Amino acid sequence: MSASTLTDGNPRGGSAVDPAYFTAAPANPAGLPTAYEHGGRLTPEGTTVDPILVEIVQGTLASVEMEVETAIGRTSRSPMIRDAHDFRAGIHDRQLRKLTGRSYSALVHPVARDYPLAEMKEGDVFFHNDVYESEGGIGHLPDLCVTVPVFHEGEVVAFVQAFGHHDDIGGGCPGSMPSGATSVYEEGLAVPPIKLWDQGVPNKSALRIMTRNSRMPDSLAADLDAECSACLMGARRLGELFARYGRDQIEAAFDAILDATTETYRREILSKIPDGTYVWEDYAEHDGVDDPKLHTQRITLTKVSDAPADPEHGRPAGPRLILDFTGTAPQAKGPINHCGDYVGGNFLKKWLAPILRNLADTPERMAELDVNEGIVPLIEMRFPEKGTLLTPIHPGPTNARTFVILRLLGVLAGVVAKAVDGKMPADQETIRYTGVYGHDRDGNDYLMREVLGGGSGGRYYADGEDTIHVVPDSRNLPTEFTEGRFPFIVERLGLAVDSGGAGRYRGGLGYEKHIRMVKDAHFMSIADRSILACWGVKGGKAGAPFQVTIDPGGPEEREVDALADAEPIRAGQVVRIRTTGGGGWGDPLERPYDEVERDLRWGKVSFEGARTAYGVVASGTKDEPVIDVAASDALRGQLRGDRGEDAPFFDRGPGYAALAGGSAASEYDYV
Repeated sequence: MSASTLTDGNPRGGSAVDPAYFTAAPANPAGLPTAYEHGGRLTPEGTTVDPILVEIVQGTLASVEMEVETAIGRTSRSPMIRDAHDFRAGIHDRQLRKLTGRSYSALVHPVARDYPLAEMKEGDVFFHNDVYESEGGIGHLPDLCVTVPVFHEGEVVAFVQAFGHHDDIGGGCPGSMPSGATSVYEEGLAVPPIKLWDQGVPNKSALRIMTRNSRMPDSLAADLDAECSACLMGARRLGELFARYGRDQIEAAFDAILDATTETYRREILSKIPDGTYVWEDYAEHDGVDDPKLHTQRITLTKVSDAPADPEHGRPAGPRLILDFTGTAPQAKGPINHCGDYVGGNFLKKWLAPILRNLADTPERMAELDVNEGIVPLIEMRFPEKGTLLTPIHPGPTNARTFVILRLLGVLAGVVAKAVDGKMPADQETIRYTGVYGHDRDGNDYLMREVLGGGSGGRYYADGEDTIHVVPDSRNLPTEFTEGRFPFIVERLGLAVDSGGAGRYRGGLGYEKHIRMVKDAHFMSIADRSILACWGVKGGKAGAPFQVTIDPGGPEEREVDALADAEPIRAGQVVRIRTTGGGGWGDPLERPYDEVERDLRWGKVSFEGARTAYGVVASGTKDEPVIDVAASDALRGQLRGDRGEDAPFFDRGPGYAALAGGSAASEYDYV
């Protein structure tokens, strides 16, 4: 069957498309109408297309996505967007399916829900950031999203979208992430989908409302202009692709790209997980309102190799993963909730799926695997009733929802690890927001926000990576930039020694950063893993937790809570930030002596850490450490003898016992 074949009852696609995509208006979990649901092929099942054209289309999509991101990075103004690169672009087809796979992105669903495609015009730009009306694609209000439809011969054929974390959109504190918020109304301005540009003409009234509600109006206006312009440019590029090859051929290529992803994950990834049911849970440690406690996030994973077809939900027959979140804790009073249960968990599927790539045959193959809409038919999600951390009820606060969605990455890694004898990475925590604000040298208000990364978990074949970030291409702010713009001095930026969890394969190290204030200011932090550490697996130990100390070694030395909005810092004082180390993988007493010696030379492990964590006795200097093999053999023998017989599969570190009534492990930590 050729790519030009069409079927009756579908304006441009094949018979596999449910008519509900064009006519029905079911309600989503928020009670809002969903006039245009996710899914559906663009061409009939079995349509063929030139594989060379598929490669051209796939390469063009990646190129356009990168060009959009490059344009945003070069023309935006805020440090969070321009310098930290905390944004991303995505390309979606007219069935709202994500075509590109380098990074996650928001969803087009809320725009298509509120604005029929047939009424869209060239030059339109849509905007939204309302968490509860975003169909799960936006997690907190600082994430502002712009969407531009792509046209061919007067009809919408695709979408270009960008969303990123902006400096400030109002709310109870600078940065729009008040740690003690108890409702979304305290977190800033919430905008449901609106038409921000109408056929190329900006809506100045809407822009004025948004900038008026921001403490950083100039950078907000510049960033929005950059994102709108970049997405309009991307839409033109895609329009040229359709004009060159024709709509039928391009849409057939879109289907082929997603079909290939589905088949690849079915064959290379899902086949590695034995059939069965596995349960694991992990926790956020605090919500900013209640005292620290275990906020449970649980996944019951069921792998089925011969699941029947489910045409109603677009699921083919064959292997399927069922993720059941029953057992997740009730909705928190504070802002750690995440709206995950919309559109069948569509956003959450694509957010979690990169974890599955760790099952690829080699690291090189893992790096080749995209996560696009092709993974969605392979995953079924089952959510608890409304009113949990993953199914919050409006107006529950959400600004620190990273505590949930980052933890879920680890919960999925952990539950899969139980199924595959530990052949998954140990835990990592690679997003936390720190910053300072006050008056600069000229007396003007300033806000410096940074998303410092941390160490990734050790793997069954290699150590974890140091100071990584889960957001692709994101980075810490350059010292030269921050010292020139803000009234402080960066006195140290390096690795936090001994922060990586011990293991046969060590966890990656976190950052250690020292900032000395030139003027009085306030420090702010939205961070987790300050009590509960990143867990180790299969004998590996937990990494070091997050820690902030003001005036270390000085007369006013004090530790700052990981959730803080306005901790005072006096001029001349230092703020020391240590981010989390990744968990270790495997028995640290099996780590070869030469690798411990290398860690000593590189300054990643101290001499004391080598002795206590790895059973290695060393002398000499950092540049020339000397391992005492006989003494180390004896110490390792003693340490092995002191172990208990029934050690858990996961090591959570000492902080877990403090919140779990003295228990060292959960009932789910054993295999």
